[in-house]
Amino acid sequence: MAGQAFRKFLALFDQVLVERSAAETVAKGGIMLPKKSQGKVLQATVVAVGSGSKGKGGEIRPVTAKVGDRVLLPECGGSKAVLGDKDYFLLRDSDTLGKYGD
Repeated sequence: MAGQAFRKFLALFDQVLVERSAAETVAKGGIMLPKKSQGKVLQATVVAVGSGSKGKGGEIRPVTAKVGDRVLLPECGGSKAVLGDKDYFLLRDSDTLGKYGD
């Protein structure tokens, strides 16, 4: 049911709803990392996008991110949203730093 919660969420204007990737819990050498030493996760997957924002002439500027895109986030910013039992973050499309692939 928690996976279904974000599908009922409608992002407005140029807002993007993202789910942050899980923090690395094991170092490359196989050592378990304590929570205190795990870095802040700046990678996320887009789960919902708005329709876009209005430009000066009234035209709609579409959101550049698409559902399923993997994006890089700034260290600060965005609003935390709890849907079901999962944490998501809502931020403006322009606040994402970029998209990346495999």
